[in-house]
Amino acid sequence: MFKNTFQSGFLSILYSLGTKPLQIWDKEVVDGHIKRPQDEDIQSNVLEIIGTNVQSTYITCPADPAATLGIKLPFLALIVKNLKKYFTFEIQVLDDKNVRRRFRASNFQSVTRVKPYICTMPLKLEDGWNNIQLNLSDLTKRAYGTNYVETLRVQVHANCRLRRIYFADRLYSEEELPPEFKLYLPIQTLDQSWRWLLITIGIPGDIAAHPRDNRVVVCDLPGYPLTLI
Repeated sequence: MFKNTFQSGFLSILYSLGTKPLQIWDKEVVDGHIKRPQDEDIQSNVLEIIGTNVQSTYITCPADPAATLGIKLPFLALIVKNLKKYFTFEIQVLDDKNVRRRFRASNFQSVTRVKPYICTMPLKLEDGWNNIQLNLSDLTKRAYGTNYVETLRVQVHANCRLRRIYFADRLYSEEELPPEFKLYLPIQTLDQSWRWLLITIGIPGDIAAHPRDNRVVVCDLPGYPLTLI
């Protein structure tokens, strides 16, 4: 899909304020809904994915099941709101052994499990809005000992609210982000609602908040200590 596109900086695949935010996505809804309500915290429209069963209500990109994204940028960011319900998302990547690997993060799982074709990881979100950032190159290297080549597919399941999903060539601080990639919150909710969650590998059992900028950096695979970067 983007394989022959020059890729640098940022590449957005979902923006809730876009005219057609799901233009390149497919959706599946069973006993739930996918709507675009106004979020009370950021006072603008967001994409809401709600379902009784997280596995049966989701959005997936690309829309064509036979297509792949072909995105080589190694950082994936999801600006997501914690609705205090079960939530999971999954990324499928291709490594330099030409093997498709999946990374699945869930807030209802407590242990990291690495299997030949899928790595499942626990996810803990702060209250309110979170910026989840995954270093896909690092994840692939640490989980499988191989090199990340490209992302093939992104799938986000219930239950959450989304502002944007994008790829980047490196990790950017909030100050470095373009204005349209920032989440602007009212002053009174800024401190308690906006958090950075950097997933380096494993995704959390425990979390540690960075004392300077409230970023949350997590890592819990055996042998890989919790680190702040």
